[in-house]
Amino acid sequence: MEPFDYHFSGEEEIVSPQLVYYKEALRENLRRTIAMAGGLQRLWPHVKTHKMAQMVRMQVEAGITRFKCATIAEAEMCAANGASHVALAYPCVGPNIPRFVQLCGAYPGVTFYAIGDDRQQVELLGAAAAKAGFAANILMDMDLGQHRTGVPMDKAEAEYVAWAALPGVAMRGMHCYDGHRHEEDLHQREAQVRPVDEALEKLKTRLKAAGLDCGILIMGGTPSFPCHAAMTEEFLSPGTCFVQDAGYDAAYPDLKFVPAAAVLTRVVSHPTADTFTVDLGTKAVASDPEPLRAVLADMPWAVPVMQNEEHWVLQVPPEHKEEIPPIGAVLYAIPWHVCPTSALYPSVPVVEDGKVCDWWEVTARNRKITI
Repeated sequence: MEPFDYHFSGEEEIVSPQLVYYKEALRENLRRTIAMAGGLQRLWPHVKTHKMAQMVRMQVEAGITRFKCATIAEAEMCAANGASHVALAYPCVGPNIPRFVQLCGAYPGVTFYAIGDDRQQVELLGAAAAKAGFAANILMDMDLGQHRTGVPMDKAEAEYVAWAALPGVAMRGMHCYDGHRHEEDLHQREAQVRPVDEALEKLKTRLKAAGLDCGILIMGGTPSFPCHAAMTEEFLSPGTCFVQDAGYDAAYPDLKFVPAAAVLTRVVSHPTADTFTVDLGTKAVASDPEPLRAVLADMPWAVPVMQNEEHWVLQVPPEHKEEIPPIGAVLYAIPWHVCPTSALYPSVPVVEDGKVCDWWEVTARNRKITI
């Protein structure tokens, strides 16, 4: 983890626990992402990590206008803040089918895309769009090995052809997320990505030769987008790296991003001679990583003992026995997984030049804004 001072003037007035964003680090991560992608024109970033209108506007001001999202609320947030193209990278089922149709009608100047991996689901969405007088832009969701959603590679060509013939459906390309690429070594990650990218390019070529529109491929996530950037000319979809967290910082040493979000927490107890308790419970930081959920930027050597809803107990190793922080001390914890941590806070203070310059609402924290 790069050295970074998370303390700021006025921190004593912030009620803890509280997620904090750091504007200089956000800008630096944006700059590094653009450089790694080889330019703005290829970026189609995900917004699920931050869910913030101000973050979308920051990226739009930098020249990024294509965004990917997981919810209708996130899609609406992007459309309302300068996006030109928005991909909803989650299957539309149930009430989200009419909501997607309504979203397209509410923002006629924005091009929206839905994804699908099931013919019946795509047919229902197409029928709803046709009834509203337009064709829904569809990206085929590809299963590249994660087996979470997606069409297997060996079935994709036939399905693509079949979907293209459905009323109300306009096939535009493929959504190619490889969230199972966890290789720590970049060269090993590249070796796994290369044959898949080659197969996707061949599939795209065959579909285009058959007269079908397959102009858009949205590739990868944060760990794999540098690999795709070097191997293809397709769109790239990083997300977490704009904010960065302790998990990705530890797992992928080649991704030189600065953790730009930290949870301000305070010491509330000294239960034993070698432990201290802070007010960072599971209600304040993502609890999906096991067993580590955060790293103290001030004391990375502190060992987690247990965590409950409102308490986090840490142990000080013998070599640091004189460094137990006093009651009331302000510390900063870098979330191991920042995406679900962001959703725990309705708003966050934003620090610039060592002081709070603004508070940003977590705009799409809820599942609905207006649509």
